[in-house]
Amino acid sequence: MSAGRRERGFTLAGALILIAVLGAGMAAYGEMASHAAQRQKEEELLFVGNQFRQAIAAFYEGTPGAVKRFPQKLEQLLEDQRFPVPRRHLRRLYADPMTGQRQWGLVEAPQGGIMGVYSLSTARPIKTGGFAARDLTLSEATRYSDWAFTYGPAAAAPAAASSSENQKPGSPER
Repeated sequence: MSAGRRERGFTLAGALILIAVLGAGMAAYGEMASHAAQRQKEEELLFVGNQFRQAIAAFYEGTPGAVKRFPQKLEQLLEDQRFPVPRRHLRRLYADPMTGQRQWGLVEAPQGGIMGVYSLSTARPIKTGGFAARDLTLSEATRYSDWAFTYGPAAAAPAAASSSENQKPGSPER
């Protein structure tokens, strides 16, 4: 009988080890899946941010007359009423992929209006390099709220650069 008890003890110990290994494996898989989901959200944030940047550029450059203006609110990118036939610079107001909310941080232009957007998420980004030329400044970011997608026209670039240095994305002064 004592041999039967030993075999049951080994079986129980083997089952516990198997459960521990499976648990560790599932935890590792969960971590990988979470990491992959965050990378996918980062890619979506890059896409959406650049859609806003392009729409703001189209709004600014399409301003009738000599004095160019930035939009006063994001909704103007959906339907630009400055023309007899309204223009659409953006299909829809995208939600921030990192927060899931439709609210964005706004980068104000020195002469008024909105020259860019940024995420309100304070999470740390995974991606720190390998950005496209238009997004090279994002490599210095320590959180997603530092990922600002701005449009600075060639004539206003020096003013916009000094303004963006003084007002970092995510600062409460905005």
